Amino acid sequence: MAYELEMSPQLEQIDGEIRDNFRALANGFQKLDKIKDPNRQSKQLEELTGKMRECKRLIKEFDRDIKDEENRNPPELNKQLNERKQSLIKELNSYVALRKTYMSSLGNKRIELFDMGAGVSEPAAEENVQMASSMTNQELINAGTKTMDETDQAIERSKMVVEKTIEVGSQTAVTLKGQTEQMGRIVDDLDSIHFSIKKATQLVKEIGRQVATDKCIMFFLFLIVCGVIAIIVVKIVNPNNTSISPIPGLAPPAPARKLLSVQVMGV
Repeated sequence: MAYELEMSPQLEQIDGEIRDNFRALANGFQKLDKIKDPNRQSKQLEELTGKMRECKRLIKEFDRDIKDEENRNPPELNKQLNERKQSLIKELNSYVALRKTYMSSLGNKRIELFDMGAGVSEPAAEENVQMASSMTNQELINAGTKTMDETDQAIERSKMVVEKTIEVGSQTAVTLKGQTEQMGRIVDDLDSIHFSIKKATQLVKEIGRQVATDKCIMFFLFLIVCGVIAIIVVKIVNPNNTSISPIPGLAPPAPARKLLSVQVMGV
């Protein structure tokens, strides 16, 4: 039996997990026969589909480990391990076919287990899934290998999309960082301009106050000079006018009489 194979601990663990999932699938389909509500049947089928996906992943991992250990194992053991893998694939496909039968009875046209949601219309289910009873081991192996290859290709495409998304995100982050730094410099320049304008406004106000003060001083000096000139003119024109006090530093005009006597004596 497959359980008596001399497998490595890792292969034994994977094989055990696959057997546990197969038991869960068998019990799940038995419960499905007892469910009468279509909605509950659909939910149960979704849970069983998840178990099938997990089995498919484990079988792929089982196959990779067999290939990794192929050079270290004797040919007979490699043959037995490959037969074990084929039996696992056959059993999984039987559950896939059983699931398809239940889905057809429910009239639920959903995407098949191994379509991977690629968004591409696949042929009809009758062309995609063959009943396990009518398929040979080699056909099951080929179908399982093809499905795994398609899954690997879908995963690689998803990785490329993720890498491109990360690259675009990195470029966008660099661009946003540059724009943020540029905006910071613009804000600093605007602050400097605002400060300069404020200083210039204060300087203009100060100059205006100084100019106004100088004009007032010049106006008062002009009035004083005009007053002094007016007094001097009045004194010269009317020297006998005593109502005007003498201007300090300015000698009073000589009387006319004295001026005439000085002139006669000079003659």
